[in-house]
Amino acid sequence: MTERNKGLTYAEAGVDIDAGNALVERIKPAARRTARPGVMSGLGGFGALFDLRAAGYTDPVLVAATDGVGTKLRIAIDTGELGGVGIDLVAMCVNDLVCQGAEPLFFLDYFATGKLSVDEAAAVIEGIAEGCARAGCALIGGETAEMPGMYHDGDFDLAGFAVGAMERGADLPAGVAEGDVLLGLASDGVHSNGYSLVRKVVEVAGLSWDAPAPFAAGPLGAALLTPTRLYVKPALAAIRAGGVHALAHITGGGITENLPRVLPEGLGAGIDLDAWDLPPVFRWLAETAGMSESEILKTFNSGIGMVLAVAPDRAAALAELLTAEGETVVRIGRVQTGQGVAYRGSLL
Repeated sequence: MTERNKGLTYAEAGVDIDAGNALVERIKPAARRTARPGVMSGLGGFGALFDLRAAGYTDPVLVAATDGVGTKLRIAIDTGELGGVGIDLVAMCVNDLVCQGAEPLFFLDYFATGKLSVDEAAAVIEGIAEGCARAGCALIGGETAEMPGMYHDGDFDLAGFAVGAMERGADLPAGVAEGDVLLGLASDGVHSNGYSLVRKVVEVAGLSWDAPAPFAAGPLGAALLTPTRLYVKPALAAIRAGGVHALAHITGGGITENLPRVLPEGLGAGIDLDAWDLPPVFRWLAETAGMSESEILKTFNSGIGMVLAVAPDRAAALAELLTAEGETVVRIGRVQTGQGVAYRGSLL
């Protein structure tokens, strides 16, 4: 066939198909590392297949969750420290799934940028694979979108999609009652919420991302990029042991807004703020911004990343189990009659 005069190409418009193909090949080993029973296909197809029967389910109910990492992504891009936000992306989705009583089964990501850098995208997706491995779910697909003109140079955005399952009738919350003990699991810092305020506080403080962190060893940017803690495996172990009535993932809105989401009508929570110490990062944010205690508690996780409502006669055993699973466990209060969250004691 005679080649005619060449017109514009997709590459000249800013989309590099070869780079996209190279990225898929680059991340295949990371995705394979997350394989688990039920996975039926690898990366590269038009869809991803998963066999629920092979995963051990007989009468499953599916649970789905989607999320991003918010403006924490801005810090990752500005510092070039990209691997941790992949873990964040997985954690924000699967920590929600387990609150419904579901085991995360598989994960898909969406990575969008103006100009694809294979190295940068691979760093992010390898972080996603690490998060999936920690949560016991498979990275079975995703989408990389190169969209010239939609993003500033070097910028990108992330979204994640997780699907889990439980046997019919095992969904949570269930059986929450007055007197249930509230067990708090420690967070690993700010996690992935409130970063628009975090970035504003850093700006007001006149600090750069490579300045020494005022609350921890090492640079400020790296300290603030500590990934969201994955609670899936310990939480599932507690659920399977019996006595867990509800779980609340403490994200944007803090304990104040998230804990009431899992409590039935007529019941609230009494929280003892003296039960744990406010981690240094939150104390620094509060002092630098002049934040009130109530504002901290409805903006950040304040050191508690997950709360379990458990039967009183199971509280000690479940706390011991969760500790053995690597969690720092604190009895932070009880379920009580009323509405919302009532605090006593002080964090500041």
